[in-house]
Amino acid sequence: MASSTTDQPALKVAMLGCGVVGSSVATMLVENADDLAARVGARLDLIGIAVRRPERPRPDVPVDPALFTADADTLVRSADIVIEVVGGIDPARELILTAIEHGASVVTANKALLAEDGPTLYAAAADRDVDLYYEAAVAGAIPIVRPMRESLVGDDVQRVLGIVNGTTNFVLDKMDSTGAGFAETVEQAQALGYAEADPTADVEGFDAAAKAAILASLAFHTRVSSADVHREGITEVTAADVQAAREMDAVVKLLAICEVVRDEAGTPSGVSVRVHPAMVPRSHPLASVRDAYNAVFVEATAAGELMFYGKGAGGDPTSSAVLGDVVAVARHRLAGGHGPSESAYADLPVVDMGRAMTRYHISLAVADRPGVLAQVASAFAEHQVSIETVRQRVLGDGDDSRASLVIVTHLASDAALAATVQALSGLDTVDEVVSWMRVEGA
Repeated sequence: MASSTTDQPALKVAMLGCGVVGSSVATMLVENADDLAARVGARLDLIGIAVRRPERPRPDVPVDPALFTADADTLVRSADIVIEVVGGIDPARELILTAIEHGASVVTANKALLAEDGPTLYAAAADRDVDLYYEAAVAGAIPIVRPMRESLVGDDVQRVLGIVNGTTNFVLDKMDSTGAGFAETVEQAQALGYAEADPTADVEGFDAAAKAAILASLAFHTRVSSADVHREGITEVTAADVQAAREMDAVVKLLAICEVVRDEAGTPSGVSVRVHPAMVPRSHPLASVRDAYNAVFVEATAAGELMFYGKGAGGDPTSSAVLGDVVAVARHRLAGGHGPSESAYADLPVVDMGRAMTRYHISLAVADRPGVLAQVASAFAEHQVSIETVRQRVLGDGDDSRASLVIVTHLASDAALAATVQALSGLDTVDEVVSWMRVEGA
């Protein structure tokens, strides 16, 4: 333990929220006070915690009960640093803006707010020369925001692939390892505390889409909001899809994918930002991310391939990221400066999902007779989609036998691939397009 720091200057810290993350942050502020002061060069004095019900007992939070208040507006006006862990859009937005207006630096974990209205907050912080830090908004304890904003700022990031939602990764991982169905596995995730009673934000991809917007904004110096992100959840993923992935030595993951789109001359012409389930070859590093863990895989021109891995949620992991930001902004205040602000100079358009380049895994139920494969191949050729592999299995005997046809394509635009699937469903030799799923990371 560091020596006494009572003779050091002090910075006033206010907190908004005291849920799972807030409780952990408050505990760390109190229990690690001397070490934090030694690292910052000033004491971090917790002056108040704004909550809805300040009178409620909180025996697990080792702070003076008198610090709890319902008057968040007054609290943020008197702080040097404000930690926002309330979540949601309002009143978090107004409180953050009020804090900034009164000269406070802000540390937030609010991915939804940053993805919806980040530019307003960034502009306010720049106008007042204060920090707005948000490492905890993406992938919990994993340090990814600061590397993207600082360490890789001199490089050209080409692509970001992320498993950024622990709930969906747990569900898909258990479906792969146990063969269980989606509903059954979601119930298991809820029982273990990985999923909320209403898991919609996770399983429908809203949470991952907000994080994808933040990552794309950082990677490509372009403003991207959650509304710009193409989003598909995992509710339609079946045990058969997971088995099909296993048969091609792959796993199904919900991916956040951010990448630069280039014109024929190789010049960046836009960015593609999407969230959807995809088959990932087991040879890819993201395939080994198990349970509720997160990982972000970055491809940059000079740095090459980088992967950031760790716990993506939970009170302690997220509070680690929050406290890291608090120490950083506290140091800046003592030095009389601030860290990097928003970089949106590139201002690239976010392109339609149809322009995204991907591969498809398509499973067809077809008639087992001569000419079927030629018809199917013709549908692919018509839409200029090249086939990489074809696997056929005959089902039944006799003149009316059927077959299962599994096709994996080469890289093509999503629009061309989707049009191919539609054309296949209209062929008289195709009984059914049983399933299709994108293939990434190959």
